Amino acid sequence: MTSDTQVDQPELVSSPEEGAVLSRLIARAGLSRKNRADISERAMALVEEIRTSARPGLMESFLAEYGLSSDEGVALMCLAEALLRVPDNITIDALIEDKIAASDWRKHLGHSTSALVNASTWGLMLTGKVLEDGEAGLVGTLRAVTKRLGEPVIRTAVAAAMREMGHQFVLGQNIGDALNNARANEGKGFTYSYDMLGEAAITEADAKRYHLSYSSAISAIAKACTHDDIRQNPGISVKLSALHPRYETSKRSRVMEELVPRVRALALLARSAGMGFNIDAEEAERLQLSLEVIETVLSDPALKNWDGFGVVVQAYNLSAAPVLDWLYALAKRLNRKIMVRLVKGAYWDSEIKRAQVLGLKDFPVFTRKTATDVSYIANAKTLLDMGDRIHAQFATHNAHTVAAILQMAGARRDFEFQRLHGMGENLHDIVMQQNGTRCRIYAPVGAHRDLLAYLVRRLLENGANSSFVNQIVDKNIEASEVAADPFVEVERHRNRVHNPAIRHPVALYGASRANARGWDITDKSDLAEIEVARAPFREEQFEIGPVISGKSGGGETVFIHNPHEATEHVGTVLQASSCDVETALNAATPWNIAAPERAIILNKAADLIEKSYGLFFALAAREAGKTLPDAISELREAVDFIRYYSNQALSLKRPPLGIIACISPWNFPLAIFLGQISAALAAGNGVIAKPAEQTPIIGAKAIEILHQAGVPPNVLQFLPGQGSIVGAALSSSPKIDGICFTGSTKTAQLINDAMAQNLSPNAPLIAETGGLNAMIVDSTALHEQAVRDILASAFQSAGQRCSALRILYVQEDIARELCRMLFGAMDELASGDPWDIATDTGPVIEESAAEYFADYIKTAREEGRLLKQLPGGKSKNYIPPTLLRVNSITDMTEEIFGPV
Repeated sequence: MTSDTQVDQPELVSSPEEGAVLSRLIARAGLSRKNRADISERAMALVEEIRTSARPGLMESFLAEYGLSSDEGVALMCLAEALLRVPDNITIDALIEDKIAASDWRKHLGHSTSALVNASTWGLMLTGKVLEDGEAGLVGTLRAVTKRLGEPVIRTAVAAAMREMGHQFVLGQNIGDALNNARANEGKGFTYSYDMLGEAAITEADAKRYHLSYSSAISAIAKACTHDDIRQNPGISVKLSALHPRYETSKRSRVMEELVPRVRALALLARSAGMGFNIDAEEAERLQLSLEVIETVLSDPALKNWDGFGVVVQAYNLSAAPVLDWLYALAKRLNRKIMVRLVKGAYWDSEIKRAQVLGLKDFPVFTRKTATDVSYIANAKTLLDMGDRIHAQFATHNAHTVAAILQMAGARRDFEFQRLHGMGENLHDIVMQQNGTRCRIYAPVGAHRDLLAYLVRRLLENGANSSFVNQIVDKNIEASEVAADPFVEVERHRNRVHNPAIRHPVALYGASRANARGWDITDKSDLAEIEVARAPFREEQFEIGPVISGKSGGGETVFIHNPHEATEHVGTVLQASSCDVETALNAATPWNIAAPERAIILNKAADLIEKSYGLFFALAAREAGKTLPDAISELREAVDFIRYYSNQALSLKRPPLGIIACISPWNFPLAIFLGQISAALAAGNGVIAKPAEQTPIIGAKAIEILHQAGVPPNVLQFLPGQGSIVGAALSSSPKIDGICFTGSTKTAQLINDAMAQNLSPNAPLIAETGGLNAMIVDSTALHEQAVRDILASAFQSAGQRCSALRILYVQEDIARELCRMLFGAMDELASGDPWDIATDTGPVIEESAAEYFADYIKTAREEGRLLKQLPGGKSKNYIPPTLLRVNSITDMTEEIFGPV
């Protein structure tokens, strides 16, 4: 403990060894083999009783028939989340045809124990056949009849089916309906926790709307809070990400200043109502920030002596146990009880993919389902042991997990079980009746249009073949298998705890190459590591010049300025002269060693680049104006290029071309620069590299590392300088056997003309130039997802990417609402110093570009085409994110290479 008023943040497992964490959890559980055998026997009895005492619920039957293992299940989920928000019949018909016609409904016919599921299958099969080619027999006859009725009938029938599916997931479309619908189960002894549907806010207006929704719900639920014991009253679950549009570690200051008061206000309302107030668990990347918000709110003196504050903890997270220990210490310090809902976790797929894509050190979650089951039981034991300060809430549909908790609890009943609305009814009915335990139902409330993310999480949790919910309905699976002891499976894999079917982030590409290392900017330790590494280069003045056959050259000296602050010099560059170009051409030689030897040297260079991240992150900000996320992405791309081409060259049969000129752009001064060079070198060519005039220092440092790794000086030479001198000379020299170029279409045409007049007809030009990238958003798209992608594509890197979004096509029916959300999301973007982690968009590369963009926007404003523009930055090089209206793509005569 750091002071009397603060509990140390838990040591979150940012780079865990999964086996070590699991071993500690098994020890925490403290279950003997006999204990575990008794639990499995008890669970098997529960499974058999569930199967014989009642029919499975509709949603369980649906998931058993249409789970993640079937294309049809996925098609139905897509329909359920999208169909009800589509306003026009044309798109509705197209969506139905897309999702239903291609699926094989016949194989599901008659499988389910539910008459309604079977009837739905008949309807979907007939609908599918109407939309496909005909066939003979009964189905063909019915298809012909149905087709005569036409698409309106299909549209109406499918929409009705999807509405019914929505009802199965949602207790009510508003809190009033939900409270009314809850009465039947409340009469049986169940209590409720209400969850207002809606995911992470992306605009301030959305955050305020969600806050109002929560406030109104608390006021409505308060009327049902008639008991003195909070645990017997209904409660509410709150998502922190729904209450702030930038609930991210990079925006910590804003979050603590703006979000904490909102959560505090809701908590005070819940306190006055005498109800439970649970903070939902979200993605692992938000965990550290969530705990900080939770501690700040819970420590407020106005909430003193209130035992209704709750926190959700995910058992699949390797940090679950440290989080529980921290919550217990916090409750002791504040001298109160808090509620802890233990869940298995609903973001497993995205956690795995995020770690792989970002190249993180490890996964934040267990990679085997049985490990999560063991973690749940071990952490449940911990919660039971913490009963003096923690009111345990066990959210599960798994009979084995329930049996384990009952076994560990003995005669105690100072805890509750929880289930999802529409699922696990039979299990919880039996447990409540036979054991006298409390049971609470977690019930979503809201319009079906807000259903998507919740629906996807439920499907991922419960739709897989290995899910208990799936297996309990399938009587082909023995009860003993459904109730199997997860500890046995974990022990069987004790020498290989990590699931081999899930590639570790570094092994994402298998044997071909290692994935480039990543950094998690939501992790405090990674951010601290980055800052320590780049700080030494914060003010360093760099001096670079031509490197010709290992020797220095150069003529005119030019200062390199920081795009963020033009008065800051980053360094000086001696520019290559035409004589330097000729000297380099005369000295250049191909790389005449075997491909495997070249690959070893290049892979060594990739490793050295990766280890020099502090230097390149600093230069990315100071020389290229790149934010930290962009800098990380670029370094990783550069490393991956080198490793990829090194591996490709091992199977290359063709001889090298000779001497290749690599002319790279300023917008990717490391990744594209090294991508061109490594491809040419890996194939055995000699390279003369010309960096962009605006970003030569990054290129110079990369060349130093390649030479350090073992690339010969005469094989790789470096010529910084003006395009009119160096670029023109290289593209006109018959000593050049090919050119790699990335840049404007106009410059590529000049190079092509020069090559045609002076180089061999066989000399290739590999050019990547500009273009107009478009996105089409129709009414089936979820607006939140579309807006996030629009912002990232159009304004990340200040729009200075060849792949950036330049024109957005929006279906007229949704244009007003989409633009409202897009405008609001743009308001949340922060422009500023790219060194600052809170910055979203940095400067454009130079003042002349900024002036050109400003004039372009000014013209559009005068023509009445300016839809949205953020306030301008302090520096002349800042162009605020801007949205303009065009009638068609023909209005765009050129690519505007900025945040427009």
